[in-house]
Amino acid sequence: MKQFFEGSHAVAEIVRLCKPGVISAYPITPQTHIVEDLAQMVADGKLDAQCVNVESEHSAASVVLGSEACGVRSYTATSSQGLFYMSEVIFNIAGMRLPIVLTCANRAISAPINIWNDQQDSISLRDAGWIQLYAENNQETVDLHLMAYRLAEDKSIMLPVMVCMDGFILTHGMEALDMPEQALVDKFLPPYKALYKLDTAEPLTFGALAGPDYYLEARYAIQDTFKDVLAMLPKISEEFRGVFGRDYKDCLVEEYFTKDAERVIVAMGSVCGTIKEVVDELRKKGKKVGLLKVISYRPFPYARVCEALKNVAKVAVLDKSVSLGAYAPIATDVKAAFCGKKKAPKIISSFVAGLGGRDITLESIRDIFRKLTVREVNGEFIDLKPELLKEKYED
Repeated sequence: MKQFFEGSHAVAEIVRLCKPGVISAYPITPQTHIVEDLAQMVADGKLDAQCVNVESEHSAASVVLGSEACGVRSYTATSSQGLFYMSEVIFNIAGMRLPIVLTCANRAISAPINIWNDQQDSISLRDAGWIQLYAENNQETVDLHLMAYRLAEDKSIMLPVMVCMDGFILTHGMEALDMPEQALVDKFLPPYKALYKLDTAEPLTFGALAGPDYYLEARYAIQDTFKDVLAMLPKISEEFRGVFGRDYKDCLVEEYFTKDAERVIVAMGSVCGTIKEVVDELRKKGKKVGLLKVISYRPFPYARVCEALKNVAKVAVLDKSVSLGAYAPIATDVKAAFCGKKKAPKIISSFVAGLGGRDITLESIRDIFRKLTVREVNGEFIDLKPELLKEKYED
C-alpha cells in the first residue's frame, strides 16, 4: 500500500527499518528533517539505537567511524559544507573499510552562500573511496538505502556508501511511496556481523600509520574492490526485485529509449525525470532521442556506458556540477569510457546546468537536444543570464 511521504521523512523511515545501532549527525539544510525524525524515533522508543548529539559534522562522522569500528551498524547524513567539514573523516572511513551509509542531501557549495540544489558537494568527494549512488526520485532514494547497507556490509566489499538525493527537490518533495514492511527488510538485510571490530579481548589496530611499503597496496585494494562492486550491484538488485518486486535492472545505469536513439542525454539525479518528459514529447514527434541515467557514479560503470551508447551518433552529458578549469566531471568519465574504442559516438558534448538551484526546465532540455544536432561543445553553461556577467577586470 502506497503512503504519502516527504522525501526526508521517507529516508528516516527506511533507515529506521534498517535498524542502525548508532546515529550521529549535525543539522544542516536541506538534510535536517532526516536526522530530526530519527532522533524523535529514538526518543519515542520506535528505534532501539543511540542518537549521539554532536557539535559539528566532523564530530558526527567521527562518532559513526568509532561505532562502526566497534561492530555496530551506523548511519549519518549531511549536505554541502557539512560534507566538506567531514571530509577528513570521510577518507578515513573508506580507508578503514567501514561499511557506513551516509545520505547526502545534495546542495551547492559556497561561496557565494547558496542553500539550493546542485551536485557539487558529493561530486567533489568522488575520490574518497566511497561508493556513490544517485536517486532520481524518492522511491529510488528509499530503495537505494536498503541496497546500500546490503552492498556495504557484504564481506567481499566492506566499503561505505553515499546515497545522494537532490536537496529540496527530493528531500522536501512529497511522493506516494511503497514503504517496505519490517519483515521483508529483515529478509533482505540480515543483522550486521562485523568481520573485524575493536574488542579488548582481541585487540586490533585501526587506521595505523602505513609507510611507503604498505600505503600503495592499501589504496590499490579499494580500487580493486570497486570492480567487485560493479559485479555485486546487479546481484543485489536482482535479489531486491525478488523480495520487493521493484526492478532496477543492474542498478548501474538505466536506459530510457536508448536502443534506437540517435541523440541521448547522459545525466543523474532528479533531472532525469525532466529529461524523460522531454524524451516522451519528442518521441511522439518522431524524434529518436533517449536518456542514459547513471545510478552508480562511483564506481563508474564504464563498460555499461559504452554498451549503451556505442551505436548512438550524438551524446550530450549534463552535469549539475563543474570542475573549474577542466571538463565537467560526468562528461570526463563518459569521454574516458570511449578511449581506444572502435565504436563510439561521433559527438560527445558537455553541458553544465542547474548550479545553485537554477531551474532546469523542459525548455532547457529541448535546448540541449537542439544543440546536439550541430557540433560538439565542451562545458557549455545552459541558461546563463548575460546581464549578470560582468566584464573582466583589466590591468
